[in-house]
Amino acid sequence: MLNNFYISSFIFFMSGFFLFMMSLIFLYYDVSFLIEWEICSFNSSMILMAVIFDWMSLIFMSFVMIISSMVLYYSSDYMITDVNFDRFVILVTLFVLSMMFLIISPNLVSILLGWDGLGLVSYCLVIYYQNVKSVNAGLLTALSNRVGDVFILLSISWMLNFGSWNYIFYYDYFFNSFDYSIICFMVMVAGMTKSAQIPFSAWLPAAMAAPTPVSALVHSSTLVTAGVYLLIRFSPMLFFSKMNSVLLLIGCLTMFMSGVAANYEFDLSKIIALSTLSQLGLMMGVLGAGYSLMSFFHLLTHALFKSLLFLCAGCYIHGLFDNQDIRYMGSLTLFMPYTSACLNVANLSLCGFPFLSGFYSKDLILEFYSFGFFNVITFFLFFFSTGLTVMYSLRLLYYSLISFFSFNSLFNFIIGRDMYLGMFSLLLFTVFGGSLLSWLIFPVPVCVYLPFSLKLLVMVVILLGVYFGYLLFLLNFNSESLCSSSFMINFFSSMWFIPLISTNFSSRVSLTVGGLYSSFMDYGWLEYYGAQGIYNFFIYFIKQYLNLFDYNFKTFLMMFSLFFVFLFFLIL
Repeated sequence: MLNNFYISSFIFFMSGFFLFMMSLIFLYYDVSFLIEWEICSFNSSMILMAVIFDWMSLIFMSFVMIISSMVLYYSSDYMITDVNFDRFVILVTLFVLSMMFLIISPNLVSILLGWDGLGLVSYCLVIYYQNVKSVNAGLLTALSNRVGDVFILLSISWMLNFGSWNYIFYYDYFFNSFDYSIICFMVMVAGMTKSAQIPFSAWLPAAMAAPTPVSALVHSSTLVTAGVYLLIRFSPMLFFSKMNSVLLLIGCLTMFMSGVAANYEFDLSKIIALSTLSQLGLMMGVLGAGYSLMSFFHLLTHALFKSLLFLCAGCYIHGLFDNQDIRYMGSLTLFMPYTSACLNVANLSLCGFPFLSGFYSKDLILEFYSFGFFNVITFFLFFFSTGLTVMYSLRLLYYSLISFFSFNSLFNFIIGRDMYLGMFSLLLFTVFGGSLLSWLIFPVPVCVYLPFSLKLLVMVVILLGVYFGYLLFLLNFNSESLCSSSFMINFFSSMWFIPLISTNFSSRVSLTVGGLYSSFMDYGWLEYYGAQGIYNFFIYFIKQYLNLFDYNFKTFLMMFSLFFVFLFFLIL
């Protein structure tokens, strides 16, 4: 059965390598192919299937394929105790294929197929372990993503006004039109739900109920990045319709909320999930600021170090018998030095340590953001949230690697060879991927000239973020003596009560209203006057017909004779 992991991993890796080479050719010659073929035609109405191949779609597909191959290779050891090897491989393969379909689609209808495929397969992966917690998390994930699906459907129906669903045809026509603003708003909300922006952020930490290799795939390059990628494709329309300023504010708020919440969290997987949420807010904020290419650049570099971060966390969880609380960890550098080194590299890349992959995108983003004319609120949130990234990363390193070992005497830190090899490949990508991508994507080396004070601002912000994060850390321990701040601690640590609102709203309002509607309408009036009513009417009519014609021949003869008499008088 393990052969399925190796075969699928090899196929994904070779496909990713081929797509990466193709993207270099497309990037060098600056070409893109839009291929359409006609599925069926009814008079003047044609149903077309279209795919787009340019350097952006090809390089993103290559990253998805390569990361998926490493995750599957890693899973051959991690999922060794799972009975259903084949089901896991099939679900991951369907997940990746849905993402491929979404990436190459320039058509909103075909995007919806990949979009819904991601939602369905992600639900199957979140409930993979089949317990109550997984089912609740899967329902929250599915219901949150259905909001985005509805907005995509509404935008499809609205685009019927224009004669085609291929949005790339309308790049040059989005000028001050109400219709275009409505479509951009709907697509923006759909992207916010899939990328878990405020107020749809609750499902992302809940989706940690999935197996850790799946989380590495979901949080690096597939599900949560689908919304960012869609909005990058729609970025010219967002700027024309003036929706980008809303996106900028929402991205900054999401960064701030998740950065503060990660400083209170003790679950290893949820800390990394909240860091993903922070980086998604960064991508959305940069996209709203007008730098779509840099948002895509950070999307690629983030995929490299975040997948490595999750695989290292999976090794720790695997060695500690599925325990995820960082307070029970400590001194793991002594027991797992290689995994700890990989975790350090991934964490430093997340913080933007010089010459790792995250540095090339994050430093460039912060310096370009200093160029823009933004208000003081978004400027403060943007830089302060970047500083909080350093704090929760250092906090994670302290609890897991430096503090005293706090677990019980029963542990097993023997990790398989395949898990180490999967992490080693991603370690190389994390170290060298950022510089390689910056050389490829930008035609000339980017050199940003800023005043000395703004150049130092990045370093000052990092130090201030560490200091304020340390204050939050102390406030958490002294909360008993600070009764006035206990509400604020609960507020910040629970992601501004968004999980509470989301679950209560979905369970007590949506599902309650849906249940009432189902009992009163579907099983009530619609059943009485609808299907069952029509059925009973036809049964009654047929019975009367049988009584008149089949069971009483005299009545039939009388009706027949009356018909001929009526016909005779009608002719006369």
